[in-house]
Amino acid sequence: MTRREVVRDYGGVSAGDRRDDRRRRLVAAGRRIWGDSGIGDVTVRGTAREAGLAYRYFYEHFPNRDALIVAVADEVRTELVTTLIESSVEAGGGTEQQLRVALRAFLSVIADDPQMFRIMTSDDAGVEGLDRRRRDTLDLVAEAVVANLAEQSDAAETDLRRTARFAVGGVYRLMETWLVERDVEADELADICTRLAMSLTTVRRS
Repeated sequence: MTRREVVRDYGGVSAGDRRDDRRRRLVAAGRRIWGDSGIGDVTVRGTAREAGLAYRYFYEHFPNRDALIVAVADEVRTELVTTLIESSVEAGGGTEQQLRVALRAFLSVIADDPQMFRIMTSDDAGVEGLDRRRRDTLDLVAEAVVANLAEQSDAAETDLRRTARFAVGGVYRLMETWLVERDVEADELADICTRLAMSLTTVRRS
């Protein structure tokens, strides 16, 4: 066996698969540290240690600590937005039903893993691109709401988008408070958010 073959395949696992596994472990480790202790505790050596890897492997995938943080934020954003959109599509029924089901699924995920919401709402700590990603996430959710509202409202698209962003911002704030207070069940909060959001759909084109 040549040296090239050894590098390519070790123990039946290709070099590419080993690299992918190391990256997954690093992102998972960064996510745990950020979610448990806060973004300030995410470091290169600490993340590598949490992942069970020599810290030199960190630089195989990320040029610096900030790049890892952005990767973690992207992963969480994708999971949350996917949950919201897929559950809405699968819900069927009208806009209100879709929104209620989507919010219940969304809140269920966050309730089971509050680290996710902490990651999405924590201070950006000067990490370039993190605040923009947070705004992009809210815009993605707002666009999904706009698509549903358009089916039952004759309001102009600009008004719908403003309404959706207003609703999403309010829901976001309610969830933030709920994670601390837990004064109602997740499904009840989803119903409250749905009712408040739907109350905004009365806007009509003037």
